Amino acid sequence: MKHIVIIGAGAAGMMAAVGAAGQGALVTLLEQNEKTGKKVFITGKGRCNLTNACGKEAFFNNIVSNGKFLYSAFNHMDNYSVMDFFEKAGCRLKTERGERVFPISDHSSDVIAALNRQMEKRGVKVCLHSLAADILLENGNGDKEKESQASERHIYGVKLKNGTVVDADAVIIATGGKSYGATGATGDGYRLAEKAGHSIKEPKPALAPFNIKERWCTEMQGLSLKNVSVALRNGKKKIYEGFGEMLFTHFGVSGPLILSASSYYVKKYNGMPAELFIDLKPALSREQLDKRLLRDFDENKNRQFKNALDGLLPSRMIPVIVSLSGIPPQKQVNEITREERGRIIECLKALTMTVTGTRDFNEAIITQGGVHVKEINPSTMESKLVKGLYFAGEVLDLDALTGGFNLQIAWSTGYLAGVSAAAENTE
Repeated sequence: MKHIVIIGAGAAGMMAAVGAAGQGALVTLLEQNEKTGKKVFITGKGRCNLTNACGKEAFFNNIVSNGKFLYSAFNHMDNYSVMDFFEKAGCRLKTERGERVFPISDHSSDVIAALNRQMEKRGVKVCLHSLAADILLENGNGDKEKESQASERHIYGVKLKNGTVVDADAVIIATGGKSYGATGATGDGYRLAEKAGHSIKEPKPALAPFNIKERWCTEMQGLSLKNVSVALRNGKKKIYEGFGEMLFTHFGVSGPLILSASSYYVKKYNGMPAELFIDLKPALSREQLDKRLLRDFDENKNRQFKNALDGLLPSRMIPVIVSLSGIPPQKQVNEITREERGRIIECLKALTMTVTGTRDFNEAIITQGGVHVKEINPSTMESKLVKGLYFAGEVLDLDALTGGFNLQIAWSTGYLAGVSAAAENTE
């Protein structure tokens, strides 16, 4: 019976354990924290958006980095397979707006409990408070070698921080990335991968809020907007366009729409200034919006400008738009000129802010970057450099937008790594 050691009891690690044990392997799951699924517990604000019920094409349209690498893993366990797995494991599901799938209880703990039950059912040995300090390789440890030498190097165990050595026929690294350090995410997986000879694409905080230069942005702290569209640009280059919800904060902007924009920003423009344009009225053309303004002003012809936008904007936003328009707040609306209306329309259709960067790993939902996928066999998740070494989840250079897609990556790659490690010949 093969002994598979999995490092990390997050989404990918637990699914890898289920997959490997389901193939008859003896599985030991090492977790440095006091419980399994610590990051899963806080995902989706504690509700756990565990996958998305969209079609395959739509799914891959939401993958930001290395989508083609995921084809095989997704085919082994797609989103519908994941939903079926959790339903059969006693975690009933529901699908909400945007095809986002949640446990019907709205408790992420039910997702973790379902995985724990399945691991217990399959005899997985879970070792908590067990930090992997090193992976043990025969024929060298730490020097990068050519792919042609992969057959000469293979895994034989894991050394824990307390000095204990756990023998293994195969090891799966599923340690996650660097986001949400409070959950124990330290980037240890990158260190272990580098010791085995793997190269790492620089980890960056992704699905992270934006810092904004303009101080007026913070005057709207706490204001949430729905059904707006944004365009993020670096000069003439379009970085991202999208439609949805956003939130003003004490440092800038956040919310699902902004988080998605940040992943594309980080990929190529990290740290560079960019302009964020918000269309507050995407359903109206400039001409239609002008007619709407005229109608509102006609109904409020004896009111001051600062008091005539209640039907168009949230109260928290009115002082900001009035200021940016350059129109005196006390001016009577029946005195506002066509040119001044044009300035109002520009504020409403292209409210412009300067992005100075993203928040750090402590506020990022995921990590972009990680173990280079060119060094991993996409059909098995096994290292091309070291026999018997596998990778799964966020430790890999794979990431997606919000909506359950990142957890789906974890389930798919974890399951494939598990069944492959159990089935592949490690001799």
